[in-house]
Amino acid sequence: MRTQHTPSATPSAAPAAPARRAVLGAGAAAALAGAGLLAGCSDDSGSAKNGRDYVAPDGPEVRAAEKERGGGRTEKVRLTAAPSRIELGDGTTVRTWAYGERLPGKEVRVTAGSTLALTLANHLPQSTSLHWHGLALRNDMDGVPALTQRALRPGAEFTYRFAVPHPGTYWFHPHSGVQQDRGLYAPLIVEDPKEPLEYDKEWVVVLDDWVDGVEGSTPDAVLAELRKGMGGMDHGGGHEGGGGKGGADHGGGHGGTDHGGGHDMGSMSMSRAAGVSGTAYAAPASSTASTASAASMASVSSLTSTARRAGKGDGPSRMMMGATSELLGGDAGDVKYPYHLVNGRTEKDPEVFRARPGDRVRIRFVNAGGDTAYRVALGGHRMTVTHTDGFPVEHARTDALLLGMGERYDVLVTVEDGVFPLTALAEGKKASARALLRTGGGPAPKAGERPAELDGKLLTAQQLDAAEDVSLKPGRPDRTVTLKLTGSMAKYDWGIDGEAYDPEQRRPVAEGERVRLRFVNTTDMWHPMHLHGHTFQLPGGGPRKDTAIVLPGRTLEVDFDADNPGLWMLHCHNVYHGESGMMTVLGYLK
Repeated sequence: MRTQHTPSATPSAAPAAPARRAVLGAGAAAALAGAGLLAGCSDDSGSAKNGRDYVAPDGPEVRAAEKERGGGRTEKVRLTAAPSRIELGDGTTVRTWAYGERLPGKEVRVTAGSTLALTLANHLPQSTSLHWHGLALRNDMDGVPALTQRALRPGAEFTYRFAVPHPGTYWFHPHSGVQQDRGLYAPLIVEDPKEPLEYDKEWVVVLDDWVDGVEGSTPDAVLAELRKGMGGMDHGGGHEGGGGKGGADHGGGHGGTDHGGGHDMGSMSMSRAAGVSGTAYAAPASSTASTASAASMASVSSLTSTARRAGKGDGPSRMMMGATSELLGGDAGDVKYPYHLVNGRTEKDPEVFRARPGDRVRIRFVNAGGDTAYRVALGGHRMTVTHTDGFPVEHARTDALLLGMGERYDVLVTVEDGVFPLTALAEGKKASARALLRTGGGPAPKAGERPAELDGKLLTAQQLDAAEDVSLKPGRPDRTVTLKLTGSMAKYDWGIDGEAYDPEQRRPVAEGERVRLRFVNTTDMWHPMHLHGHTFQLPGGGPRKDTAIVLPGRTLEVDFDADNPGLWMLHCHNVYHGESGMMTVLGYLK
């Protein structure tokens, strides 16, 4: 296999495991417990409100699972999170927070079976953390403040050290308030030492919706505006509100909360059989979409004035009204972003990827957005899907893909001669991002030009099948965990079972069980649900995933094997839904 890729933060090999250090900030203790969980993490005993005894994030069960994973040579990386001035292209510059003063942060590339030791230096004015999206890693390195670790305070350093068991396309970002919707994200590529695919070049494509630093806007101000609700109008909302605790760890700064949880867990509608209600991504009944659209548009003028008042002093209103998509079941999103980016560039000044005609290119797509699903196509080409969320699938040809927030897809493309747009349509939002593929001479397509492939065959996760070697063994579930997704735009009270996130409220599972997660979406909005530390399988032999879409009014059931003990977040990966309360914890019983 011959591959070329953009230079990355390739780790340096270390002959021995480095000493782990953690500095908790001025006046704080640097005590370590067990295998490295910082002392003072909430509920070290593993006990919780329901009186049951749970595995602690740094407990012996976690250490035993990590030992079983092994881990070869230790590969070290240093990363700094700091306020940065970032140029987005076409003369647009913003002040934001970023890793290494670049957007996205430089990719980290390691080999499956190795141990990653990444030291994060926090030069931000707020506490922060690092979550490793999609990895089945040890629980005390999962990066969820107030659940698996203490938040990393300003001026502190912390080394995340863990075995990396599975190859694939992953990424990392904070699990602290709405920091992910700034510039704090980067791809993590885990290479397969026995890579079965053959290709000439590799292109990592990170999609993002951007608001931070534009006309005074910040994600924290956006969240504050959304939390004021829509003046009593139930736009894209559901039937039951949230309540309960937030478990806030503000960490100072802009008022963004750090609930001590994160966002992970995705699912699509259950049945893959044609005609069965609840099929993931099946187009909703026309009355559902038209009703949602009519309700949205009927009140746009009054809602706009309310939103503008709510946003006064923190930039213009960013609350979005009237964005609808049949593909997403109605309402497309909550936030009107001024820019959509591919690898940190606007469509007027895009990144250019160069190859030769006939090259076989592997493209790794990552949706790092906060509130936007992207429909992606490469003009003049068809794509062969090989992986989703890091795990291989039976190869499938398509013109376009749909990615919810947190999802990843790998594709292979044999490139033609010319200049072609790689376009990411912000689904339902009448905006787009793009990059260019150049294999020869000629003018570039104009910004905003829409490739015909965007309207061609569209592939979604429920149409894929897991590769045989990664499909779960047949078996009935030992336990079913039902999660009712609740809340509304009217009150912006997103939750699970009518309650907001509480890190002390756990949903029990036991090691060795086959667990079925049953997502019942009672809301009028779609939710990309994400599970930390595991992958589940979509029904009917569907793909292995850690993030998937649950459409409004639908039910999705997915199965996973409980083989990674600890306390694991399960949440909506719309950063504003999660931060408003649509998160919970799966806890392994002792």
